[in-house]
Amino acid sequence: MKNNYKTIIENKSENKKMLAILLDPEKLELSTLPILVSKINQSPATHILVGGSSFDGLHLDDIIITLKKNTQLPILLFPGNPSQVSQEADGILFLQLLSGRNSDYLIEYQIDAVPLIEQTKLEVISTGYLLIESGSETAVERVSKTKPLSRSNIEYIAQTAKAGEFIGNKLIYLEAGSGAQNAVSLEIIKNVSRRISVPLLVGGGIRSKQQIDSAFEAGADMVVIGTAFENDLTFFDNV
Repeated sequence: MKNNYKTIIENKSENKKMLAILLDPEKLELSTLPILVSKINQSPATHILVGGSSFDGLHLDDIIITLKKNTQLPILLFPGNPSQVSQEADGILFLQLLSGRNSDYLIEYQIDAVPLIEQTKLEVISTGYLLIESGSETAVERVSKTKPLSRSNIEYIAQTAKAGEFIGNKLIYLEAGSGAQNAVSLEIIKNVSRRISVPLLVGGGIRSKQQIDSAFEAGADMVVIGTAFENDLTFFDNV
């Protein structure tokens, strides 16, 4: 089985920037997936993430099987809860919501997911997840019942990210939330990137090619785009 984390590390060491398309399975229809994936294949995407804040896991295997029939890109689970585990994916971002203090998202759901993951051959990639204030309530905030970190307290955000690395997280993910009003600021990305040595993922509220490039320049190793692509499948046509 391909070591996806090793590839991410190698890309970071060679300064090869990565782009992930986040697909919310709750919004997908099997009949239209091939068209969607054809657009992803024509884009600069290097990875596909699958997951959502409130998805119940129904038909997740079928969705990923269909995706894999139509693309060679690695498919990583980005689960909002233990029901979003599928043996059909290539790996799973094993998320720890470091920005909140809801024990369900700090450790309880992770414990619940263990017996499910142990029945698969999924590559497990420990990921520290930080929800950053975005100007409006996002699905992550609503479902997790946690407050995002203040975008003005950059030092605290950087310390939280570094704590995640010290704990043993292999990735740090800065998230403004799906459909966020404001993306994670470039200043936050710069400070966190300088503070940590593990790969940095940034997502939420990114709506343009310029924002993607700016996030890369600020220090993101992988940019994740979801809503903008969902709303406009021609998003990358001129890239």
